[in-house]
Amino acid sequence: MTDDRPPAVRPGGASRALARDGLTHVELTWIEKKLEHWIRFGRIAEDRILTRRTRVVGFRPGAIFAFVRWASNDFGTIVSRIDVVRAVAANEPYTTLPFVRPGGDILLKIEGWPKVSQVLAAIDAVEAAGVDPCDAAPDHWRHVHQRIAAGQQPRLYTAERHTAWLKRREIEG
Repeated sequence: MTDDRPPAVRPGGASRALARDGLTHVELTWIEKKLEHWIRFGRIAEDRILTRRTRVVGFRPGAIFAFVRWASNDFGTIVSRIDVVRAVAANEPYTTLPFVRPGGDILLKIEGWPKVSQVLAAIDAVEAAGVDPCDAAPDHWRHVHQRIAAGQQPRLYTAERHTAWLKRREIEG
């Protein structure tokens, strides 16, 4: 007798890794002056080197990180992008994002070097206020996205705003 049932589908390596360790994995590549993917901020829970030019970093659920992608060809920059993402738990909904497995809660998504440089300046301003950007309120990154997309300057993230965020988070549990 033959068994007509299709073979069981097994998840691929990245999916299986998420199920096993519960982390959000980001693939980083660095080919000087051609393709550069890096993390601008975030608390990396795992770091695996795959090749001289490629590594995979992992973030715990709830961690916020900034993922920068830049690429060029013989004629100049062809991609310049930054995403601020919140890593999700296994049971949470998420949005897919290239090089991020399985995906995440996208708080900010900006393309084009002039706008990306504004986001990098906003990150620097958060650091200048004495706050680690991965600890800043997720709503701040949404605000930065909306203001830059509308062609306006985002409001600064101050120590007072951060204190208010911490109190709100404490009350909400």
